[in-house]
Formats: sequence, C-alpha cells, structure tokens
Amino acid sequence: MKRQIWPVIALALATICARPAAGQSIIGELVSGGATASATTSGSGVIVQTSLGELGLQAVCVLNGCTVVGNLDGTLNQVFLVQPIPGLLPSQLSGVLRLVVGISDAEVDQLVTIPTSSSDQAQAANPPGGLWDNTPVSYYGTTVPDGYVNQPATQIIRLSLEQSTFNVTGSGVVADIDTGVDPNHPALQAVLLTGYDFTRNQPGGSEMTDVEPGSGFSCSTSDPCQAAYVNQHTAAMVDQHTAAMVDGNPAFAAFGHGTMVAGILHLVAPTAKIMPLKSFHADGTANLSDILRAVYYAVQNKANVINMSFNLTAPSQELANAIQYATNDNIVCAASSGNDGEEIVVYPAGLSDVMGVASTNDSDQRSTFSNYGDQVVWVAAPGEAVITTYPFGFYAAGWGTSFSSPMVASTALLVGSALPLNNENVSEYAIGHAVWIGQNMGEGRLDVYLTLSSVNPVQAAVSSLLP
Repeated sequence: MKRQIWPVIALALATICARPAAGQSIIGELVSGGATASATTSGSGVIVQTSLGELGLQAVCVLNGCTVVGNLDGTLNQVFLVQPIPGLLPSQLSGVLRLVVGISDAEVDQLVTIPTSSSDQAQAANPPGGLWDNTPVSYYGTTVPDGYVNQPATQIIRLSLEQSTFNVTGSGVVADIDTGVDPNHPALQAVLLTGYDFTRNQPGGSEMTDVEPGSGFSCSTSDPCQAAYVNQHTAAMVDQHTAAMVDGNPAFAAFGHGTMVAGILHLVAPTAKIMPLKSFHADGTANLSDILRAVYYAVQNKANVINMSFNLTAPSQELANAIQYATNDNIVCAASSGNDGEEIVVYPAGLSDVMGVASTNDSDQRSTFSNYGDQVVWVAAPGEAVITTYPFGFYAAGWGTSFSSPMVASTALLVGSALPLNNENVSEYAIGHAVWIGQNMGEGRLDVYLTLSSVNPVQAAVSSLLP
C-alpha cells in the first residue's frame, strides 16, 4: 500500500509530423520533458458536497448569492458546481457555504493546466528509430507498424513473453481522462467505446472536434495535411520538406495527448476496451469539476480501471472523495507522478488509493524529468521515446510520466483478465512484483511477466522449465 501525498504533471508537447511516404503510416512526434499540470485557484465556480439535493442547494443559493450550474456526480446527486453572482469571489462563497447545515464541503474549482515547456534538445534531435519501422504486423485484429509493437518499451516490460506464456491480453474497460482520442485511428477503432466530452457536454470523447473547420488548426497552404508540431523551438523534423506545422499555436499545446495515451493502453492490453473521457481542451487546460465528472462517469458506466495522465499540485478533498468512490467500487486507479524531476507530492498520484507511476529510461534508470519518492510513486515504467498512436492515423514518440502511467493502468486490466476478482489491493500486489531499480522509485520498474506470474504461479513455473 502507498502513502498519502500529491502530484504535478509535466506535459511539454513538442510534436512534429510529416506526410508519410506511399504505403507508410508513421510520423515522428515528440512530447518531451513531461507536463507539469499546475493547479490554480482561478476557477470561477465552487464545488459543493451536500445532502440537500439540487433543489435544496438552489434554495441555499438564493439566500447566499449563487446559482447551481449542475450536478457533478451523476446518479448520486450530492456534488454540484455553483457559480457566485457578479462581485462575489468564489473563495468568499466557499467560506460562506461551508457554514450551511447540510453542506459538508465547498471548495473553489481549480483550473488545471498542462503548459508547454522547453524540451530536452537531445531528445528532440534523436527520435527513436522505430518511428521509421513501418513493417506491417498483425496485432490482435488490426495491422500496425512493427516499430509500435516491438519497441524497446515492450521488450523491457516483457510484454510478448507475458502474452505467449499466459495468453492474457486484457479484458474489461479502462477509462482514460484526457484530451480525448481520435476515434478513427485504425489501431484503436475496434476497441474504443463511446465516451463523453465534458468540455462540450456531449457523448463521444473525440479530440478531433478540437480541429474542425474554424478551430484555427491549419497546416502548410501548399500541403494541407492534418498533423502538426506545436513547439518549433524544440521539435526535431523528420522531413523538413514535407512537414506541416501549427507554428507554436498555444491553442493546440496538448493536441494528440489523449490519442497517444490510448495507444499505450491498447499496446499493453490489446483486447480491452477504452472509454475516452475528454475533460481537457486542446490547449491543455481543464476544470477540476470536469475531471470529477469524468471519475464519477467512469464508475457509473462500469469502467474497471481509470488512467489519469495528469496531476495537480494543490490537494482537493473532492478529488480524493471521487477516487475513494471509485476504489469502493473495485476500480483500479493509476496516475502519472509528474515530470518536475523532484521529490514532491502531486495529485492524484499521491493519494493512497492511486498507483503513482514514475518514468524510467531504456537502461532502467529514473528519467531525469520524472518525480520520485515513495510517497508519490508506487511503481515505475518506461517513459522515454515511447512509440504510440497519434491523431490522423499517425504514430508518435513521447517522453513523460504521462506515457508511463497507461502501461501500469493497462497491466491492471491484464490482472483482471487472470483473476475473477480484481481491485486496488490485488492490482497493487501483483504490479508490485517489479524489477527493483533503487530507492525512491516505489516497488521498482514494471514487468508484466512478473505481474502475471504472481497471479498465475503454476503456469509460470511450468513455462520456466520449457526449452
């Protein structure tokens, strides 16, 4: 079991994309340094937990200068977002509402931001060679590039050995709270469920709505291709003659992040279903209230695992409550530990009910950008030059704990495939069978073969005797 502390997400997007040659579908995209999700209290609303119900809260608001925006917890009808009248600060309103009988908590809605930042120039200058390995291979019902399936990260966590030994490829549903996903990506189409877009209050969960006509997303006028890089100061060009770009447009600072995370979830648990829950905008911002809505939605729509490749520095009682609600329903939660390169606590990774995930390089060393410390890290996983899916049918390489977390989340789905009952404690125990890599990195680096061996020791013992 873990300790009580909290995370920051470091998500610096420096994406590059080039028009692939005929017959190819690979693009080079770099997400470096990680994303530091900084939480502020600049939200304009107040999150309220109450036993009064919506009508009772509306009556309270009439007397205290606020209006009820809506319910955040679905069928529970206990958590709401309220808006103060003009001239009344959210912090003042929250203080007043805490004194009302029947209201157990009132906290200012936080604005969570995934800002761009300078990436490591060495990373940007050396994208992984696997991005150009376009050899088509069959992978559980789809055709994908060999560079995606057989990249160093999958070899390090011994994914193919786990699949051949235990024939466990994942079942159930993982909810991914992120920027959404490209629903038409050939590698992901078959495993995507209809999720929800909390930024627009509509079913779906697609991040492609962020780049529809009129959004400001555009490419070279001479070559109107669809993908782009968003930080030309740190991007490494695959082919400068064919690359199209959004020239540092902050409106798309995090575009593609959700599709990249989904690609890693699918890579490790290829037969599990993915539920995209879009709480973040393309610019990398989200309201905490939308994140809470996504957690409650995941629970009430039968998710088995929740992946959270984001974090915030300020604690939130309502976030802790939502996570507790999820784990009470036997849902396993994983989150990135943050990319500040420090021994600090960020949320939700630091919560005791969440497996916080740090990043390692291909030599089993802590990534220099990864946060560390047993208070925020339960386990580590590869998080450098990870090749994954990218919008418009492309593939990309990413750096950051954002890309380590889904490896652990999807491994929990493997555990769920092998056992009739899975919950946070079972998954933590199994995933804790990791490769020790030193102090301050939790139980060690993820090894899916060791994880499945811990829940299926007889089959593991037999396979170890075979030539």
